[in-house]
Amino acid sequence: MASDKLRALNAKEEKEAEMDMSPMIDMVFLLLIFFIVVSSPMIVKMDPSVKPAVAFNSTAAEDKNGRIVINVRGEEEYYKLNFNDADAKMTSEDDIADYVEAEVKRIKSLSTEYTPKLHLRGDKKALFEFSQTAIAGAARAGVNQIIFSVYPFAAE
Repeated sequence: MASDKLRALNAKEEKEAEMDMSPMIDMVFLLLIFFIVVSSPMIVKMDPSVKPAVAFNSTAAEDKNGRIVINVRGEEEYYKLNFNDADAKMTSEDDIADYVEAEVKRIKSLSTEYTPKLHLRGDKKALFEFSQTAIAGAARAGVNQIIFSVYPFAAE
């Protein structure tokens, strides 16, 4: 008798559990759109006339936030990040210190977690020969971390 009851229970067809996936898909798309709108990509514009040197022991800087980019083209030729602007050229340590100070204020207003760093880009000769003025101007503005842009050496 007991076996008849068990057979009867096992013989019943069970319905599969169904789940409506459309609300979950809607939620995924909403989250995707939210993160795209809220995120701000870090884009560093590059001056096409500056060709950085090649370094054997170069390493990529891990933290890309808080960079203050200055392009070094030669003596008294220092350019802000927006190198196409008419007022982008800086010719003295005072100009560089004013620019770096303004950028430090802007970076600190974005987040207190970011550490301002001077990011110098320049040709092989110009960068190392004329970077002292840019570094001195940044030091006057309170920035003591320097990043030199170089291309990594490609082993053949």
